[in-house]
Amino acid sequence: MPETEDPLPPLRDVIRDYDLRASKVLGQNFILDLNLTRRIARTAGQSGSSPLNKILEIGPGPGGLTRGLLMESADHVTVIEADERFRPALEDISKAYPEKLSVVMGDALKINPNEIFEGGYKIVANLPYNIATPLLIKWLSQSPIRWDSLTLMFQKEVAQRICAQPGDDAYGRLAVLSNWLADTTIEFDISADVFVPPPKVTSTIVTLVPREQPLAEADLSILEKVTAAAFGQRRKMLRASLKQITPEAESILLACNIDPTRRAETLTIEEFCALSRALKEYL
Repeated sequence: MPETEDPLPPLRDVIRDYDLRASKVLGQNFILDLNLTRRIARTAGQSGSSPLNKILEIGPGPGGLTRGLLMESADHVTVIEADERFRPALEDISKAYPEKLSVVMGDALKINPNEIFEGGYKIVANLPYNIATPLLIKWLSQSPIRWDSLTLMFQKEVAQRICAQPGDDAYGRLAVLSNWLADTTIEFDISADVFVPPPKVTSTIVTLVPREQPLAEADLSILEKVTAAAFGQRRKMLRASLKQITPEAESILLACNIDPTRRAETLTIEEFCALSRALKEYL
């Protein structure tokens, strides 16, 4: 992929000139290293089935990742930013890359990406930590899924929960939902000292590529409720944790060829899907 020379001033100068300070309330942490943001962009370009064509970025802030995507020759980037303070810096990027950047001011949790794009698109984002998981669940809940890939930054602990497999300590509801619908990969860690201000945790880049078909048949809303009940009391046997759904939990488990004394973290995604189908009439 050809590189584009960035004509803009260093990000530290942008932050100084526009007096842009990270908001703790909005979960903001800025990446100023364009070599790193370009690496994230290249990772996105290598995921899914399409190159860096139509890109959606959430929470661009002063535009470090935005510039990295454009430097890696993304065809077009649309950013959603809730903080009006960043509008001037984003407008400067738009002027430097004519017809390559669209800025949407608003709350990403309230915006449906399918209404922005025709056809497929990639989502690439250094997500604000306080809305990262709700946004992921929102995108996984699309029907049908139209994104070609997600390349997202999470706290390392959350990244491990997304990509965990049955039997792993981190395996839980988020892993079941994510891996039911997508292939998940931990790409690389990012140390706290590359951020301004530095967070107290290590961050991790994760990619998700949607499966052609979910791993097994299930209704998303039912699967969410079953996994919430099962993992909500993860130290209990399933015959106990699922009693909140129905007192017949033990017999239903047996009918699904699942030992009622097993615990949630041992079940495969396919077994959770079978349970969801069996428990549908109770939810």
